[in-house]
Amino acid sequence: ASMEFLTTLWLPIVVAAVLVFVVSSIIHMCLPIHKGDYRKLPDEAGLLETLRQKGLEPGFYVFPCAPSMKEMGSPEMAEKYNRGPVGSMMIHPSGPPAIGRSLVQWFVFSIAIGVFVAYVARLALGAGAGFFAVFRLTGTVAVLGYAVSAIPDAIWKGQSWRITAKYVLDGVAYGLVTGAAFGWLWPDAA
Repeated sequence: ASMEFLTTLWLPIVVAAVLVFVVSSIIHMCLPIHKGDYRKLPDEAGLLETLRQKGLEPGFYVFPCAPSMKEMGSPEMAEKYNRGPVGSMMIHPSGPPAIGRSLVQWFVFSIAIGVFVAYVARLALGAGAGFFAVFRLTGTVAVLGYAVSAIPDAIWKGQSWRITAKYVLDGVAYGLVTGAAFGWLWPDAA
């Protein structure tokens, strides 16, 4: 009985994921909203050659990097932080970006958000609930999943709040289409 919501709500879960996929594609491919979110490194060729020579493995790097929390407060680390630069860097595997793989992962993530939305909605709403009641609840839960999840990148990874705000707005759009899909396809009977 605990998983029955999946059998009754599979259609809005899938439709919401498809709509989010379409809306996100429009936002990122057709609209200039995210143009300029990333900046090119100065002397990119020279910096990339230096990084290649260091043999960096794929992963997330921070600099300067203290070996422990205790050493983070040392005068030596304070000097490194003050001298700068201070930042983080994500190194991906070499080769062209795996956009197909990323798109599949994005769709699976959207399905997962839809499953959580369906679970919460099924706990709170009965069959036959009206469009706006379903839209309000499911849209809110979806916004929490899509929009709020962008905020830690500004808090912990140094992403600018301007860029983060754009991702939050994207997430609100995804939440609204998710809420609309659930409101439209909410079952009339259990």
